[in-house]
Amino acid sequence: MLDKLEGGPWPSFVTGIKRLAKDEGKPYQDMMVDLLGQLEHSYKTRKGYWKGGTVGVIGYGGGIIPRFSEVAAQYPASKEFHTLRIQPPAGMHYDTKILRQLCDIWEEHGSGLIAFHGQSGDIMFQGATSEKIQDAFNAFNDIGFDLGGAGPAVRTGMSCVGAARCEQSCANEQKVLRTLVNNFLDDMHRPALNL
Repeated sequence: MLDKLEGGPWPSFVTGIKRLAKDEGKPYQDMMVDLLGQLEHSYKTRKGYWKGGTVGVIGYGGGIIPRFSEVAAQYPASKEFHTLRIQPPAGMHYDTKILRQLCDIWEEHGSGLIAFHGQSGDIMFQGATSEKIQDAFNAFNDIGFDLGGAGPAVRTGMSCVGAARCEQSCANEQKVLRTLVNNFLDDMHRPALNL
C-alpha cells in the first residue's frame, strides 16, 4: 500500500524512509524497517498507532514530541519514535558545514529523518528512542543549537531573512528575534502549564 504513495509528480516521504531502511550498517536501519511496517499496517487498518507520553531532556519541559507505538510487539525497533524540535538560526541561514554536522548528529543518535522546517519553524529531527534523546540534545547544544517549543509551551519564533537579502529591510530582524527568544525562553523550555 505504501508503494502507491510513491507515484505522482511530487516527492514522497515513503521514498525517503525506504532509502534510510536500506542503509546497511547504520544504527537506525532496523528502526526504519519497522517504521515502514507500522506505516503499512496503519494504512491497511486505517488507524494511527502512535500515542503520546512524557519524554524530555534535563532542565526542559518542552521541545520534545513523544511518540510511543501501540503495536510495539509487532514492530519493536520503532516502538519509540520521538521528535526533537530544534530552533533554527535567525533567518534560517545555514552553511554546509553546519548542515553536515546536524545530519551526522542525527545519524548517530536518531533515525536520520529530518524535516526542514516544521509548522513552527523548528528543524524536526524525527525518530529517537528515549535512551538517545539526551545525547542527541547535548550534541546539538554543543554546536550552538537549542530546543524549540513543543507541547503546552510558547512556540519557536521565526524571522525573515531580512537585510541579508532584502534591500527594503528597515530593522535588524535577527536582533529582534534574539531579543524575543531571550525574553520568552523560560516559557518555551519550562512551560508553567497554567490555563
